[in-house]
Amino acid sequence: MSAAGRRVLVGRIVGLYGVQGWLKVESWTEPRMRIFDYQPWLLQVAPGTETEIKGIKGRPQGKGIVAYLPGVEDRDAATALVGQDIYVSREQLPPPGKDEYYWVDLEGLEVVTVDNVVLGRVTHLFATGANDVVVVRDGERERLIPFVQGSYVRSVDLSGGRMVVDWDPEF
Repeated sequence: MSAAGRRVLVGRIVGLYGVQGWLKVESWTEPRMRIFDYQPWLLQVAPGTETEIKGIKGRPQGKGIVAYLPGVEDRDAATALVGQDIYVSREQLPPPGKDEYYWVDLEGLEVVTVDNVVLGRVTHLFATGANDVVVVRDGERERLIPFVQGSYVRSVDLSGGRMVVDWDPEF
């Protein structure tokens, strides 16, 4: 799938704030208020149904942030949105810097060793605190490879759909 067609998870609606429909939001953008720069938000309000929401306003509130979504005028309407993941189109995000990647751009890449042994495809990534980890599956096995460029990750070719790693295929 092209980057233009992908969605990126940028946050989650985690609670209610007040009685006028405001919502508590957990943002995974840096800085966290940048989540309001990326609009429209895409929410899955019903199974298989995605809704675009524009004109979202937000502000810091205590240690968190809160958001007002147009059309959500009271606590009852807001309650239905708690737990919703907030997605935006990949094309809304700024281009990554040199040797930086959005995780969504790495998902689906074929992973091969420096000796050209195919390990599988990137299914997802996760953060450990020390470094990010690439999860690679080939149908039989799942491998967890530290995303440390230069040491384990030798090259990433987004246009070619391939990541080369220095990794023992038996590990």
